[in-house]
Amino acid sequence: MKNTDTVIEIKDLEFSYEDSDANKTDAVLKGINLCVKKGEFLAVLGHNGSGKSTLAKHLNAILVPKNGTVLVDGIDTADENSLYDIRQKVGMVFQNPDNQLVATIVEEDVAFAPENLGVEPSEIRKRVDYALDAVNMTEYKEHSSGMLSGGQKQRIAVAGVLAMKPEVVVMDESTAMLDPVGRREIMDTVKKLNRQEKMTVVMITHFMEEAAQADRVVVMDKGEIVMEGTPKEIFCQVEALKKIGLDVPQTTELLYSLKKSGFKLATDLLTVEECAKEIETVFSKIGGALCD
Repeated sequence: MKNTDTVIEIKDLEFSYEDSDANKTDAVLKGINLCVKKGEFLAVLGHNGSGKSTLAKHLNAILVPKNGTVLVDGIDTADENSLYDIRQKVGMVFQNPDNQLVATIVEEDVAFAPENLGVEPSEIRKRVDYALDAVNMTEYKEHSSGMLSGGQKQRIAVAGVLAMKPEVVVMDESTAMLDPVGRREIMDTVKKLNRQEKMTVVMITHFMEEAAQADRVVVMDKGEIVMEGTPKEIFCQVEALKKIGLDVPQTTELLYSLKKSGFKLATDLLTVEECAKEIETVFSKIGGALCD
């Protein structure tokens, strides 16, 4: 029986890329078990080579398991006859937006996928308007896509996916090539889609500050899931994260360093506001004790 709260279910997933020259295979994913709940914002963290992008490509059948299964709304991604349905349900936004922009005018680019699916023109118009509004790019609909900034191009790439009306959007390192302003634009868009549009978001990233804004974080290392929990539960494990080559958000790093220096501070705080309040509280107590 299908779990109505789960949109993607991964069971014992194993995958390897074949090396034809060496006549051998190297396992990239090793027994992955993971469920993605409807409406959640899930971040997948890991250093280069951890398998996180390979996992992302299994979510809409760009890759299919060597062993195990991936179910999208109950549909097995290994079923070639269901490929269309799977791609309708799960949209992918990749690292380089230029690879997803196919038309010279913004609204034409967003309309490209539904046009190729044979969607009625009146419905395409509605979808394009909805998608551009969702990413705050309506005013640019008649602009040349080639003249946009990196962050704007990536938002148009997101809009192109939204025009397909997917249940899930997978962001595969979609902010990696952007400057801080562009990354902030994309994160604002992602949070809006998740919070207001109730869209399920899976974000593959190596930016700790992005993962800290998710509902749940999965950490991968050497093709396996090694940690899973809320951002606070994950990022308070500073030593364990550093051991596998990952950093922590700057706020967590600061609190961790102060605690190592002897100050009694909580280390599971993620926002700048929480961090500042904690430091102010602790240091005011110290100041009060000195005055006494």
